[in-house]
Amino acid sequence: SSTLSKTMESPNHTNMSPSVFFLLGIPGPGQFHPWLSLPVCCLGTATVVGNLTIVVVVATEPALHKPVYLFLCMLSTIDLAASVSTVPKLLAIRWCGAGHISASTCLAQMFFIHAFCMMESTVLLAMAFDRYVAVCHPLRYATVLSDAIIARIGVVAMERGSLLMLPCPFLIGRLSVCQSHGIPHTYCEHVAVVKLAGGDTRPNRVCGPRAALLVIGVDLFCIRLSYALIAQAVLRLSSREALSKALGTCGSHVCVILIPYTPALFSFFTGCFGHHVPLHIHILLANVYLLFPPALNPVVYGVKTKETRERVVRVFQRKQGSGPKAFE
Repeated sequence: SSTLSKTMESPNHTNMSPSVFFLLGIPGPGQFHPWLSLPVCCLGTATVVGNLTIVVVVATEPALHKPVYLFLCMLSTIDLAASVSTVPKLLAIRWCGAGHISASTCLAQMFFIHAFCMMESTVLLAMAFDRYVAVCHPLRYATVLSDAIIARIGVVAMERGSLLMLPCPFLIGRLSVCQSHGIPHTYCEHVAVVKLAGGDTRPNRVCGPRAALLVIGVDLFCIRLSYALIAQAVLRLSSREALSKALGTCGSHVCVILIPYTPALFSFFTGCFGHHVPLHIHILLANVYLLFPPALNPVVYGVKTKETRERVVRVFQRKQGSGPKAFE
């Protein structure tokens, strides 16, 4: 049998290079696929425009150089990178049927997608800690979350996601392919790629899910703990104004947490335990997780956070005001 980079011939793509896989997309009637490309394109555009706006506004506005907005900037950067790793190929599959992908590119895509998801989870945990310090220890806020600490958290998020995911491509690379080179998915998802391989795949089946479960489980536990402590502190407040302010400062972050973790948990548990769930449901849930949170995060913070909304408007007004002067 061949190595992972050597694939079997597919009935529909017999002339393909042996180092190429083929992403089959979402199974189902082909006439619906062009219609699915419209929401994918809209969500991809919203992701790029929204997150790029957040990054530019936070970077250019000194008033937003605060921990909560710096963490939001990290989150937007990760969402942008994850979107670039998936959306172009998704659209290529929908519009052109160009599902072919080289083995090395497939492994790289798999690594980056899952690593970015772990990085995002770490940043969400950091944002929960930020809200805990802001509500429960406001006098120590500037000391606990200094610029140096925020930079270290960013480095830890990158290292954590990269190191936890790093063994998976190497473990897959040692396997041989015993089935068709067609991957029944819209991107190189870890479990879908492992299913193509023969031999002992137990290390792969243990490594990927356990890494994801470790990240999601630990982060969700710590986030719940932080908000339990926040709720305890908020209930002690006697002033209605202080209570409203404390709840408002956490509202946006709670929404941002629920948006990615809800489809992520559904996708993870149906992938691991939902053996009777149809394949197209698995793939749709995985795509919902990749497409919706990056597009909605900037909207949540832009709409619910007054300071961010005002700064975004100010930046666009400044650009419009400077436009005519450039031609004078």
